[in-house]
Amino acid sequence: MRRVGNYWEQEAELFLRAQGLTLVARNFLTQLGEIDLIMQDDFHLVFVEVRYRRRSRFMSAAGSVTRQKRKRMTKCADMFRKRYPNWSDYPCRFDVIAYDADVPLPDAIWLRGAFEAITW
Repeated sequence: MRRVGNYWEQEAELFLRAQGLTLVARNFLTQLGEIDLIMQDDFHLVFVEVRYRRRSRFMSAAGSVTRQKRKRMTKCADMFRKRYPNWSDYPCRFDVIAYDADVPLPDAIWLRGAFEAITW
């Protein structure tokens, strides 16, 4: 399963780079969880959750980012900014890149500013 996740995270990174974003970090891991990609978009630090759903019969990939996941992600983002203070003054954005495999060639669905920080 991790191999599948790695594949879609690489696809998301390539997609975002093509949109002009720059990679800051991959798979930032804390005791609370992981942030798949951290990118820079002009003057914003962008925390990206990559979601893939083989079947979206009950819920789409984008819809699978729960409130609990958003809360963990904002806490991890806070930890990143504390660990790397040179990024602490950048305004943050939380994006979701979603892939639903119900179609033959799934395109990236990019939800810019998908949610607001819960802990800030």
